[in-house]
Amino acid sequence: MITKIVGGIIAVIAIVYFTCAYTVDETERAILFKFGEIKQADIKPGLHWKIPIINDVRFFDSRILTLDVKPDLFPTSEKKYVYVDFFVKWRIDNVRDYFVATGGIEERANNRLSQITKDELRDEFAQRTIKEAVSGERADIMTSLVLKANELSKQLGIQIVDLRVSRIDYTEDISDSVYERMRAERDRVAKDFRARGRESAEKIKAAADRERQVTLADAYKQSEQLRGEGDATAADIYARAYGKNEEFYSLTKSLNAYKQTFSGKNDILVLEPDSQFFRYFNQSRQ
Repeated sequence: MITKIVGGIIAVIAIVYFTCAYTVDETERAILFKFGEIKQADIKPGLHWKIPIINDVRFFDSRILTLDVKPDLFPTSEKKYVYVDFFVKWRIDNVRDYFVATGGIEERANNRLSQITKDELRDEFAQRTIKEAVSGERADIMTSLVLKANELSKQLGIQIVDLRVSRIDYTEDISDSVYERMRAERDRVAKDFRARGRESAEKIKAAADRERQVTLADAYKQSEQLRGEGDATAADIYARAYGKNEEFYSLTKSLNAYKQTFSGKNDILVLEPDSQFFRYFNQSRQ
């Protein structure tokens, strides 16, 4: 009997626990309703209690969520349009306001948030030129946009953590103009490089020609010095040889002259018999 009573008590406790207790996870926030009316909002993580049938609980994701907005056309101050692709990082800041504004439906919150950020981004782009929007002032645009959009998203119970432009594309007419400017700029840079290359080539060629002329002049100077030294040495040898035996020197020169003159069988030299050229021949006949 006692066992049955204890078992019954345990069963009652289990039923009460599963029907009256609920747990809020670390990544969630909850709202407690009483007959459809908000009784307690922004319930923190942990174990909590409710009255069955009377109370109802709704859970909401408290983590940072991502809204990826489809590319849309935005006008610049020059009345030219660009395609802008951006995304928003947001989270639920006030659960009560979030539920009242969106019914707790994330898709509805994304639609409202998308419209807010698009309107603010359109205003920011309308104050800037294409060049400013694309390059120089993108960081300023994002900072200003987050501040303005957060003021408007407070009524939704939402906090915008970050907003980033992932891509900016030109429309076809602007793209053609930009590509032409880019092509002209690249052509200008290429011509500048070619001009500097030709200038460097001329400098290198001039330096090489100058070095060549200097090298040739130095070589000619050295060759003339060596030739002069050789001629001087030869003249000195000839002079010393001639001084030792003048007659033998004359004979040697005459023999060399005969050899060079009569190098072939058909060589003919017409001279008088008593010419100085045949002096040693005439002496040999005596």
